[in-house]
Amino acid sequence: MNEIDPAHRFSPEAVRKFDGPTNGDAPGGMNDVARQVASQYRRDTMSPIMVSGVLRMVEFGVLFLSGLCVYFYFVGFFNYLAWQYPVTIAAASFLAVVLLDVTDCYQVGSLMRPIANFGRILLVWAGAFALMALTAFVTKMSEDYSRLLFGTWFVVGFVLLFSLRLVMSRLIRRWARDGRMERRAVIVGGGKAAEILIRSVEKQPYNDIRICGIFDDRSDKRSPPIVAGYPKLGTISELIEFARIARIDMLIVSLPLTAETRVLQLLKKLWVLPVDIRLSAHSNALQFRPRAYSFIGSVPMLDIFDKPINDWDSVAKRTFDIVFSLIGIIVFSPVMLATAIAIKLDSKGPVLFKQKRHGFNNEIIEVYKFRSMYTDRSDPTAKQTVTKNDPRVTRVGRFIRKTSIDELPQFVNSLLGSLSLIGPRPHAIAAQSHNLLYNEVVDGYFARHKVKPGVTGWAQINGWRGEMDTNEKIRMRTEYDLYYIENWSLLFDLRILFLTPIRLLNTENAY
Repeated sequence: MNEIDPAHRFSPEAVRKFDGPTNGDAPGGMNDVARQVASQYRRDTMSPIMVSGVLRMVEFGVLFLSGLCVYFYFVGFFNYLAWQYPVTIAAASFLAVVLLDVTDCYQVGSLMRPIANFGRILLVWAGAFALMALTAFVTKMSEDYSRLLFGTWFVVGFVLLFSLRLVMSRLIRRWARDGRMERRAVIVGGGKAAEILIRSVEKQPYNDIRICGIFDDRSDKRSPPIVAGYPKLGTISELIEFARIARIDMLIVSLPLTAETRVLQLLKKLWVLPVDIRLSAHSNALQFRPRAYSFIGSVPMLDIFDKPINDWDSVAKRTFDIVFSLIGIIVFSPVMLATAIAIKLDSKGPVLFKQKRHGFNNEIIEVYKFRSMYTDRSDPTAKQTVTKNDPRVTRVGRFIRKTSIDELPQFVNSLLGSLSLIGPRPHAIAAQSHNLLYNEVVDGYFARHKVKPGVTGWAQINGWRGEMDTNEKIRMRTEYDLYYIENWSLLFDLRILFLTPIRLLNTENAY
């Protein structure tokens, strides 16, 4: 998809600062129909981007291994040009995958129609061989290689490549039919504009979009309960709760770009969700440069927000979490063992303390900590903030809280996947400031949950850790968390990880 021109993107700051009504952070009760529809979409789907990405690696492996097998058959096991042949075969295989990508052969529509793309695939494979032959000719190495070997590989490689495409076509059609590989979309805004949008999307051939329903604040007189065969499931505020239950990939706003005030009102409620948000541009009179649009088939969309840490980024981050969590558990195992013994000797009760907190997309997760309070005075809901010299905290508890040793069991949370190693710190579900829940203090607070919460984070290494006893501290922590989400990268995670032990030396706000 093309990247939207920054000049036409609504920034998160513009949405947060828009001075309009909002109750998107406090979802109301959905009706029974909406709840039933949401329950049908609880299961995660396979991303088409991930499927095509894995296919690229598989096809490279198939072409490379088939070339090596042909080489071993004709020449023997590394008997002649022992490294030149494998390198050449690897280069040709990689070039073929790149050319297939450039010619859009990894798009879902192409993968579902291998026979229609037979000529294009053959041309790409032949082009890879032509470029390889040209390179050998220019470098005066063509006489060193066997033409029979490469001619055989050309036939064998293409047969295997096309056979794999036929198998993938059947698999993708089955996955699409079963709802296992699709992009789930909700239409925001009803009426005639939504009907035109839905009809346009449904006309697209080999469409992987599944429309789950429509949400609109307007009454049935202005926004009919059924549009193009899809039900209006509720209001925009109820959409927040719907998206907490269903695995939704995309929200498509079917309002004209000229309705700027209304669009901003909607975005102020919806930007807290971890989904792609698109503004339908198929009926807009305003025309931007082509690269300002992304497309569903030929239906143009303006990209307002993208889901953070998606597809291959999520794979990289999960790998990061597993590797460094295992390292953390191994390195700190003596400290954790000593802490467990000290806790048992200091006071009665279990070593670990389990607390329910908000996780990704507001899901309730259970976070592990070393117990730092007396068992009969513990506060699982964290309704009462821990303060300096708090009598509920044990002697060992004061030390492990100041040094953050009490957080070490969360390496296990990160390894199991309920937490990430780096991310916004998860707060207890009933955490309060001056008798107000955190989401009542900070507008857009739940946007922190667009990614998995972390063991440590950008806010913590910038001094915003420990007691959240003022509204300003909560606002500042949220601002740092949102900055992290909007600027995430693996290098950013590494920076936070390596700075964390240094910044933990400052124990001023930890008690």
